[in-house]
Amino acid sequence: MKNFAVVGVGGYIAPRHLEAIIKTGNRIVAALDPNDSVGILDRYAPDAHFFTSPEKFEEYLQDVKGTENQIHYVSICSPNYLHSSHIKMAFRHGADAICEKPIVLTLSEIEELKELQKKTGQKVSTILQLRVHEAIRALKAKIDSEADKVHDIELTYITTRGHWYHESWKGDEKKSGGLTTNIGVHFFDMITWIFGNPVENQVHKRTDTYTAGFLKLEKANVKWFLTIDKNFLPPEAGTKTTYRSLKINGEEFEFSEGFTDLHTTVYASILNGMGYGLSDVSPAIKIVEEIREMDEIGGAIETIHSNVLSL
Repeated sequence: MKNFAVVGVGGYIAPRHLEAIIKTGNRIVAALDPNDSVGILDRYAPDAHFFTSPEKFEEYLQDVKGTENQIHYVSICSPNYLHSSHIKMAFRHGADAICEKPIVLTLSEIEELKELQKKTGQKVSTILQLRVHEAIRALKAKIDSEADKVHDIELTYITTRGHWYHESWKGDEKKSGGLTTNIGVHFFDMITWIFGNPVENQVHKRTDTYTAGFLKLEKANVKWFLTIDKNFLPPEAGTKTTYRSLKINGEEFEFSEGFTDLHTTVYASILNGMGYGLSDVSPAIKIVEEIREMDEIGGAIETIHSNVLSL
């Protein structure tokens, strides 16, 4: 049994981490969040020590070293721009880190953390749950078997958000990395994992609520569209507020099911020494970092989603 501390326990994604920790037979010892509305802890770890002060939290991590409560892992669910500093905090206290995506916002941060891993002997792993999805793993195996064939891909991801989004840290590009990073980085990881490293990267359209572009990979030409705007939901979405579509050579690839317990699967893999680390995420971080720095090409967006043609 390993002891965990959780940073950002009051956030949206934290319950998936709490559940994964418990389901893999481990223990939540401490948690940190500036927000004290963390009743979720009562469900998973009613005896966990809770802190709103980072300084007091770090004092606790230091105090429990060498005791039965010594922290082995720090699970990081904080805002994106804090990930790097929270990973470093885990390392300072002799703990490995498990960090939500995006693990960091820039390639320079990845290189800095690689050096820290060498110096400290600690390790950071990240949550790339699409890589453990059964249908996606089967697709990768199929593509790997096809040698040098190049595929035409259309990726659409619509996950609706209200007005609160732009008032939160998620709406601040310096804190979240922008829309493409915040909601899209795991899809860019998925397609680079399956179809190879990026060769060319373009942005066609970009606003506060949607972004679209083109990505050339070693084995695919990808037209992509990401949005939080409910007006782009197609009729086939019905009453759902999220819509995912991946078309490969014009045919829909079905992966809408099978998302239950993927965080738990990832945690089990990390605890068995087989998690995904800094080098694994580099291609996707490179893509989203480039997108932030690009000017849009402009013009009509060809294909992807019928509603987009009028943009």
